[in-house]
Amino acid sequence: MEDFRRAYLRLCKEAGLEPQESVLVQLQAVTGGTRLDLSGQSLTVESCAVLGRTLQKDTLFTELVLQDCMLSEEGAKLFLNGLCSNTTVRALDLKGNNLRGAGAEALGKLLVRNKTLRRLVLEWNALGMWEEGFSIFCEGLASNSCLTQLDLRNNQINHQGAAELALALKRNSVLEELDLRWNNIGLLGGRSLLDALQQNRTVLQVEMAGNNIPSDILRAIEQSMEHNADRQSALRESRSRTQVLSKEIQNLKVEKGRQFVSLMETIDKQREEMGRSSRNSSMRLGQLQEALHERKSAVNSLTAKLQMTEAALALSEQKVNNLGDLLTRLKLEKTELMDRQSRELKKLQESVLREGKLLRETNSLSEKNHQLKNKLDESDRRCTAQQDQIFELKQELTNSTGELKLRLAQAEGTTILHVTMKLFIRTFLCVLLVNRHLEESERALQDRILKLEGQRIQLEEVRLTQINSMEEKLRSARQSRDEAQSHCAQQKQTITELHARVGQQSIEMDALRRRIDELQQDLAGKEQEKMAEVTRVRVELQEQIGHLQAERTAQSGLKEKIAALEREMKALGASHREALLDKESEISSLLERLRMKEGEIQRMREDEAQRASFLQNAILTYVQGSPLGHYSPKK
Repeated sequence: MEDFRRAYLRLCKEAGLEPQESVLVQLQAVTGGTRLDLSGQSLTVESCAVLGRTLQKDTLFTELVLQDCMLSEEGAKLFLNGLCSNTTVRALDLKGNNLRGAGAEALGKLLVRNKTLRRLVLEWNALGMWEEGFSIFCEGLASNSCLTQLDLRNNQINHQGAAELALALKRNSVLEELDLRWNNIGLLGGRSLLDALQQNRTVLQVEMAGNNIPSDILRAIEQSMEHNADRQSALRESRSRTQVLSKEIQNLKVEKGRQFVSLMETIDKQREEMGRSSRNSSMRLGQLQEALHERKSAVNSLTAKLQMTEAALALSEQKVNNLGDLLTRLKLEKTELMDRQSRELKKLQESVLREGKLLRETNSLSEKNHQLKNKLDESDRRCTAQQDQIFELKQELTNSTGELKLRLAQAEGTTILHVTMKLFIRTFLCVLLVNRHLEESERALQDRILKLEGQRIQLEEVRLTQINSMEEKLRSARQSRDEAQSHCAQQKQTITELHARVGQQSIEMDALRRRIDELQQDLAGKEQEKMAEVTRVRVELQEQIGHLQAERTAQSGLKEKIAALEREMKALGASHREALLDKESEISSLLERLRMKEGEIQRMREDEAQRASFLQNAILTYVQGSPLGHYSPKK
């Protein structure tokens, strides 16, 4: 409001005019509203021009009231020219301003150029007095596309102005209410308006009282208004239905779009989650497979080592078997040697028996020797010497037998050799005793003894060689046995270590297998969960698809309903058109009848007027001829 007031004062100052006090008072009185009321204020031409210029760019007021402001033609023209470019005023009241030709022309230009005015009140003016100005006003009304209410009461509109207004109504398609009360439209104007209103489809209310229009024309106009009202109500109903349906369809589309977007978002989220879970599971599987490959490689290496150790163990067992075979061969050889020695001992026993016989013989000889002691005194000395020698030999033999005993003890201390040696020693002693006692048979037996000694020496040498070979074989066998035992111990130790490792590896393998089984169970659980999730998502998608299909079928049903409604509307429109055509034909027939009746009435009126004129002339002639004619008043 202050902006409008400042603009008004500024324009007044630019024009060099004093602002009108009444206008300023009214502007100050308006607080926070959109209605400017200048009713009863006598506005000058300059004030009207400034107000028009101010209202050109005003965006505040939507209703202007200028009732009884005694606007001049020029002032009204300037004011209305300013309103031509206004975009906010919806209602204009110019009641009681005596607008005539120039005002009607300005109003016509306003209706042509203004695109926001909805209501125009022109009551108590004189727009119909000048036919040219009113025709311009009607042209503006015909080309207007926004005015819905027009008040033309008491504007002195005659039948010619009504004809111009009828032409405008035929071209206008937005006007809904028209007030033409208290004008001079008459019969002809009523007919032209009726013809126009029968063609117009938007006018819903027309007030025609006080215009000297016959009642039948008024009823016809009312019927056409009722038809228009019915048509407009049907159109409004169809529009409301179409709007409701379009809103429902739009809401359904929006809702379905939201549901589809949410569904796609959930599907994308589920896909992302499934992708992440599959990636995690694939990574976990890769890691597990790598660990499994590592474990397999370790197990393979351990199995290779185990195979190598088993091969080495087999080799060692083969060596042990070979050594066992060698020991068995040595034992066989030893048994063979024992057999040989036993046979030799048997032979020696036989020889000993033989020597026993010889001893018996020597005993007999000793008896003979006792007899020959005397003869043998000389030989005693020799015998003592020989005994000394024999004692020395015994010592040597004892030494040699000790050495032999030591050697034989070293050669596993076999009892057979001891026995043989003892026997041999005993036989040797016996032989020495025999030799000591048998000096005479010494020479005979010496050769045999020498032979036996040679055989003994040979046997001793053979035995010594065999003993040495046996000792060497035993040493080598013991060494090989010790080596084999040490190797076997090492192999056993390695085998125990390998068994321990194999046990550890088997434990690890069992742990890994359990881990693999657990992971496989986890994977199976994950797979089952994934499959369950996928099935659930599929079921949800199928349900949503079913809902969408149901909604699609519902939409198709709605579309079919809309199509059915449109068909019904078309059928109703066609029936309305047919009814309108029927009504128009009836109206035209009624109008023809009315014309005929009017013609008859006109003829009857003319006849009556002619008769009345004849009667009046007759009465006048009669009165003039009578003595009272001198007293009759003059016309």
